[in-house]
Amino acid sequence: MPDFDLHAPRSLREASQLLAEYAGEARPIAGGTALVLMIRQGLLRPRALVRLDRVPGLDSVQLDNGLLRLGAMVPLHTIVHSPLVRATIPLLAQTCNLVGNVRVRNAATIGGNLCEADYASDPPTVLVALDARVRVHGRAGERELAVAELIQDFYETSLAPDELVSEVHVPVPASGMRGVYLKFVTRSAEDRPCVGVATLVRLDADGRVDELRVAVGAVAGQPLRLPAVEREVRGSRLSAEVLEALAQQYAAAVEPVADARGSAAYRRQMIAVFVRRALRAALAGTTGAWQV
Repeated sequence: MPDFDLHAPRSLREASQLLAEYAGEARPIAGGTALVLMIRQGLLRPRALVRLDRVPGLDSVQLDNGLLRLGAMVPLHTIVHSPLVRATIPLLAQTCNLVGNVRVRNAATIGGNLCEADYASDPPTVLVALDARVRVHGRAGERELAVAELIQDFYETSLAPDELVSEVHVPVPASGMRGVYLKFVTRSAEDRPCVGVATLVRLDADGRVDELRVAVGAVAGQPLRLPAVEREVRGSRLSAEVLEALAQQYAAAVEPVADARGSAAYRRQMIAVFVRRALRAALAGTTGAWQV
């Protein structure tokens, strides 16, 4: 491991100040499951690491007026087993349970997972579908932005060098909303997804679409949603023809990455396949997250 300064601030303000002093050459560290590996492999050479585990209040799980509030330092394992999360947004708990293995989930945090901006990660896709937002703290104060705005590209976020994510806010889905996340893996059971599709569907009393959200992840620099397409199907019945059209629109909208899990052409085909499958599962009344 290379040499670096190690700091353990006791407040968000102190942490932001430390990050600012290093002018972009310091990294905050939460669980360290990704950052430590990158440093060991020489992909990152920070001058300093700023530990967040001693900042109070970053490990809470609360429900506040229909909003699930997760501290940035909450481990994925805690989200998986939290009675509050499982009762309000079981889709999120089940999705976090698909990440890596139990050793990874015990250490990895929800804030760190989002700020790594790893394109092939499960929680960001589901959080984008859930319209989740993050609270960001910096020297200039606090601000909020959508998870879809936080993740900009491959391993890139919209955070300034002195900013930290302090909380993740997830609106509890309305009654009757069915949520499905499908993770498609092409190698080991613990592998990251080749394609991940999250969908939320709510039908009215006549079986027509009252609300539809689809997010596709692990195929490009950020999870993809097509709000205009989602709006177009409101009031419609999700027939086989409509499902096929939706699947093809999402497949056509992506410029897929090629990596060890699949070529760009293969990923494009799988996007269409898994958008259809996720929507069909939701229409059938199935909810939850699983991998194929």
